[in-house]
Amino acid sequence: MSAAGKKATQNERSAARLAAVQGLYQMDMASTGINDVIRDLTATPLRDTAISDEQGEDIETTEPDATFLAELLRGVVRIQRDIDPLIDNQLAAGWRLARVDSTLRAILRAAVFELQERKEVPGRVVINEYIEIARAFFDGDEPKVVNGVLDKLARRLRPDEFKPAP
Repeated sequence: MSAAGKKATQNERSAARLAAVQGLYQMDMASTGINDVIRDLTATPLRDTAISDEQGEDIETTEPDATFLAELLRGVVRIQRDIDPLIDNQLAAGWRLARVDSTLRAILRAAVFELQERKEVPGRVVINEYIEIARAFFDGDEPKVVNGVLDKLARRLRPDEFKPAP
């Protein structure tokens, strides 16, 4: 595969991660069913949606990898009972996942699913992708929270990838 083809795939996966976070948020807030969310997120192409940055400039959008998006959403739902305690144990004392902002909760759940179940994706890639998603939604300390929680969990879930340098 050419470098350009690989980059397109990475962009499609990044777009799928962002869409998955949006879908998890929708499922959490509106109790929308997973099949409806997947249908909604894949039915309207992003290229038909005007997205602008803070200066009003059009942002080039990439279509999400629909298969990857569905796998992320279905995977999180399938093992959410396993994911949530992992996240809870990494949060600051007195904080529980139920108290965390819904968008942040969706980011953490999707990321932990990938760390736990998608071993073909390097852990550092997972962490970086979800930090960037957090930055897209938050201006405060939330990206740091994502980094801290995911770093601790990645070291636990994928110890071989995060061995200290000799």
